Amino acid sequence: MSLADKLAAIEAGGKENIPKDWQAVMARSLDELRASGIMEGVIKVGDKLPPFTLDNDDGSTVSSEALLADGPLVVTIFRGHW
Repeated sequence: MSLADKLAAIEAGGKENIPKDWQAVMARSLDELRASGIMEGVIKVGDKLPPFTLDNDDGSTVSSEALLADGPLVVTIFRGHW
């Protein structure tokens, strides 16, 4: 199954479990975001990230430039709650 098929299945499953009025609010919000032009500034596949600093899991600040000096860098972004 392709990624597009998997995402379509997830979307279809969500529609079964999310109340219609919530779906309408979510759809309106997505339309407003798209109309705002915000998506034009989103980093796309193949783009290079600008230099950045982030806090790691122990609270230390880490620089992408410092990490890149040691070799390739993989950045993983995930939702979480701590």
